[in-house]
Amino acid sequence: MSQNQNIEIEFKNILTKEEYAALLAHFHIKEEDLFEQENHYFDTSNFALKANHSALRIRQKNGEYELTLKQPHPDGLLETNKVLSKEESDTIFRTGKIKDEQISRLLEKMNIDPAAILYFGSLRTVRAEKTIGNGLLVLDHSFYLKKEDYELEYEVSNREEGEIYFTELLSTLKIPVRKTKNKVRRFYEEKYKQK
Repeated sequence: MSQNQNIEIEFKNILTKEEYAALLAHFHIKEEDLFEQENHYFDTSNFALKANHSALRIRQKNGEYELTLKQPHPDGLLETNKVLSKEESDTIFRTGKIKDEQISRLLEKMNIDPAAILYFGSLRTVRAEKTIGNGLLVLDHSFYLKKEDYELEYEVSNREEGEIYFTELLSTLKIPVRKTKNKVRRFYEEKYKQK
């Protein structure tokens, strides 16, 4: 059980299908460069994590499973990660119960009862990644709750440099800057609408 914490700094912009195609072409990304991952989201019935601007998910990628709690942090998002076995993941999907001490303690600090956590559903993403400048450029095509969308993300360790590159890229490709909510927020809002 390896566990770690890191700060995530990323810029994101929702894209049209045409802008997504233009970015794939601009960076010479081919069909075989794309890979798939699935995020499984959790919250309480009254969306307590969402209210705390936090998110809890299990990411399934290349046959591996990782549990992640994302919480607000002055520099971006604090991520607490834990690698799970397939059996542990299957148990969590079946019961909705996450029995991890560190995650449970962090939930309790937010006044959220770990036993109140429920499994909400999944979001599937077809992803392309390219290391550019001092960061990782990510192009995502996501499918969730009968919806699909396209998104550009740029993950960096230096906020100022990252912002300059990201803004220049959008401007070069004449893509308007759009206020973009993260995937879990888009997933939750769609889920909330469908309640």
